[in-house]
Amino acid sequence: MRFRIALILVLLLSLVGLIRVAPAAAVQYGQPDGYGHPYVGLVVFYDEHKIPLWRCTGSLVSPTVLLTAGHCTGVDPELGFAPSFAQVWFDPGPILVDPNWKPGMSCEGSFTGYPCAGGFWGTPHAHPGWTGYLTIPNTHDIGVVTFESPLPPEATNEQYGKVAPKGYLDRLATRRGLQNVEFTVVGYGLQLVKPVFMGVRERYVGTVSLINLRSALTDGYNLHYSNSPGKGVGPGGTCFGDSGGPVLHRTESGEELIVGVNSFVLNANCKGAAFAYRTDIEDSLSFLAGFGITP
Repeated sequence: MRFRIALILVLLLSLVGLIRVAPAAAVQYGQPDGYGHPYVGLVVFYDEHKIPLWRCTGSLVSPTVLLTAGHCTGVDPELGFAPSFAQVWFDPGPILVDPNWKPGMSCEGSFTGYPCAGGFWGTPHAHPGWTGYLTIPNTHDIGVVTFESPLPPEATNEQYGKVAPKGYLDRLATRRGLQNVEFTVVGYGLQLVKPVFMGVRERYVGTVSLINLRSALTDGYNLHYSNSPGKGVGPGGTCFGDSGGPVLHRTESGEELIVGVNSFVLNANCKGAAFAYRTDIEDSLSFLAGFGITP
């Protein structure tokens, strides 16, 4: 799955079929999250025949709505269609693959584990502006998975993610200055790409730093954050499979707010600049309001 634009941009998906479900962990150089963010789940998307397509990360923001990325929920121009189904697991992991399932198989069979069973089934919805391509700077890269019935509160320890209010990041950057703003990233993506794919399906957490809110690549729509662990900008970064996972900021009162969903990186090895699509902007908030989600 590739999205072609002028720059070499890599979406943070983990392609279940194409990489043969290579073992994957999350948030480079982070640490296992355990039950630190129980509302963050591992999401698999399926075609109309319930064949797994790819996986992402998402945040349950109400009993019936999971927040994730538009490129996870929306049309893939190479396939020519969008996923028809989604399933989410909130287990911190490691999440084991059902030994009876093989890549390319439909989940219509009698499976008992990941990626076919054991989670909560829902319906994916992409932002109506998502085209399948990264239309920089406003990619509209936000989406949701909805559930027909409210998920049981115990699925996420009765916790839900909370979206930041409009303009939150702008006020934050103005008040503190770019050098002092750090974020928490949470996801189930790859821990390492080179020299080998490494990790397991486990929820990881890490720390990144704000770099830019106003550039040709951000322009008020995207959050540019550090993705170079060990170089003085935070012990963590995002990689394939972290797509749609939350970028969180802790308020002075200690509350964590979702300020963006992980979107793309500038390097295929997950070492370049990383970007999240902001949730505190009108484009995102008006979309989420249509599903009953407000700050």
